[in-house]
Amino acid sequence: MTRMDAAAEDLLARILYRDGLMLVIDKPAGIPVHAGPAGGPNLEALFDALRFGLPRPPALAHRLDRDTSGCLVLGRHPKALRRLARLFSEGRVTKVYWAIVEGAPEKPSGTADLPLAKHSTRKGGWRMVADPNAGKPAVTTWRTLGTAGDLTWLELRPKTGRTHQVRVHCAQLGCPVLGDPVYGAAAKGPRPPLHLHARAVTIPLYAKKDPVAVTAAPPPHMREALTACGWDGA
Repeated sequence: MTRMDAAAEDLLARILYRDGLMLVIDKPAGIPVHAGPAGGPNLEALFDALRFGLPRPPALAHRLDRDTSGCLVLGRHPKALRRLARLFSEGRVTKVYWAIVEGAPEKPSGTADLPLAKHSTRKGGWRMVADPNAGKPAVTTWRTLGTAGDLTWLELRPKTGRTHQVRVHCAQLGCPVLGDPVYGAAAKGPRPPLHLHARAVTIPLYAKKDPVAVTAAPPPHMREALTACGWDGA
């Protein structure tokens, strides 16, 4: 078995939901959903293994960051992708993230309403920054689920879909996501993996049926901190 075959087999094992219109997979942390300018391994390169008899592979209905794990929605054909795109753009898809953050927000729950814009950096890269004037609306609600020392377990529900939105909003709350190399504090030693997980997604895909609700178990690298903060493994 080649490395590509093994990766495709692992992706098949990560299917959380499948019907005639969409798939929801449990994206592993550490791999981008599509190839960047430099190319390299990415999930889209494996989507042919997810055709299940259809003439073309599924395609991304939205995106997750390279180091974020969890629920990733794919449309199985163009008509399904158009329907999913409309639901996402209209804010009708409910997304729930779990994060382990450093420190804690001032309040146990609340709403971050902070427009975001992409700014270039001096090193030729970019990052998202709070920009009330030029930024696009970005809204995230949060609530505290548990604590352990200087770590806090947050549930976050983004109401909009800006790039890096949850990560920037956590940083602006004074509690960056543990392991965040862009918006976190400078690391004194080896930086742990990003502790951000797309825990659940709920999609009202069919007019006469209940919304499709899918949940993804947290990745291994987050479980120790989650357990310390009170997660019972469910």
